[in-house]
Amino acid sequence: MYALVDCNNFYVSCERVFRPDLIGKPVVVLSNNDGCIISRSNEAKALGVPMGAPCFEYKSLFEQHQVKVFSANFALYGDMSHRVMQILEEYSPETEIYSIDEIFLKLDGFDYVDMVEYGKNMQQKVLRWTGIPISVGIASTKALAKVANKIAKKFPDKTQHVYHIQTDEQRIKALKWLPVGDVWGIGRQYTKKLIALGVKTAYDFTCMDTAWIKKNMAIVGVRLHRDLRGIPTLLLEQMHVSKKNIATTRSFEKNYTDWNQLRERVSTFAVSCAEKLRKQKSCCNVLMVFVHTNGHRKDLPQYSRNIVVKLPYPTNSGIELVKFVCFALGKIYKEGYAYKKAGVIVQDFTPENCVQQKVFENRNEKHIPLMNTMDKINSMYGQQKIRLAAQDLRRVWKMKQEKLSPRYTTKLSDILLIKC
Repeated sequence: MYALVDCNNFYVSCERVFRPDLIGKPVVVLSNNDGCIISRSNEAKALGVPMGAPCFEYKSLFEQHQVKVFSANFALYGDMSHRVMQILEEYSPETEIYSIDEIFLKLDGFDYVDMVEYGKNMQQKVLRWTGIPISVGIASTKALAKVANKIAKKFPDKTQHVYHIQTDEQRIKALKWLPVGDVWGIGRQYTKKLIALGVKTAYDFTCMDTAWIKKNMAIVGVRLHRDLRGIPTLLLEQMHVSKKNIATTRSFEKNYTDWNQLRERVSTFAVSCAEKLRKQKSCCNVLMVFVHTNGHRKDLPQYSRNIVVKLPYPTNSGIELVKFVCFALGKIYKEGYAYKKAGVIVQDFTPENCVQQKVFENRNEKHIPLMNTMDKINSMYGQQKIRLAAQDLRRVWKMKQEKLSPRYTTKLSDILLIKC
């Protein structure tokens, strides 16, 4: 048995915890640099505000209906997520945090427990302790728990935000209700193929021939197919597994035309990737650098390019990665363009304690204690207190956040004051 717990309109809910005057009013939260809408209250949804829409396109609607708009406050959301997950982990010894606002709980050995009441208990405790409303979907498999969660959120009056798929009749009814495009794990391209074949619902998908699914959707599709039929196939994923690639990418606050500006940015991205590599005790063997201009500026010439570089030796030294990144950037940089975004991606990892030595070129061993010392100091006194000379010593990258709320739980100066 599995339960999927999902926080309702999570980013909006986090803002409402500290601004109860916003309850019942339309609220939206924007993405990085105040670009697109990434969270909406039910009141905003009712106004026809779509997910992912550019904010500027709905400015007049926001003004007309007095929609409250917030910049993404990731420090606050991350802390609130941690608090919610800590509470929910008390309800099962086996959990998988699926995203910032979702968690799977494995409920083996709960045969004599009323699952609906158990879900309501979770819901009440999380709401009472954090102020965040949640929905709980319970079923025999992970994929069906996802379906149950969708039903719990779609029909709150009937389900009280908790729904348990207990019988095969309930499973079939739920799958016939769910469009195939809304099935967890079926993306847009597969949806187009399936609809072309007449597969319109999740139930239609479960009735398909396994051979076609295996041929066209590989083993991932086969596992999903079995899971939706009530055969447990998708298991909880191991937590704290090392990442297979690490990326640091940013959109700039303005267009960059100068080489030195761009070089400084990708150097900082390389340092960030190196820190993440050291955190998971890995070295990379391959890196990719990309740049591109602003595709929305049709009045400017457009250019985008990436380059993949095989490193002569595995490393997680910020000094060495900056050297390779600047070399790569020099190969793809072109004058006369206004660059809006760049990024560094490191790949092909090797455990840092199992690096194969080469005859002619190897990582500089002196960098290891130096990087460790930098990490400790930056951890103790604040991010980027110590930087490389290739970085701008006066600059801290900041997103455009014109409507940022206070960091109520992560910054002392933003803690709420109560007058008694």
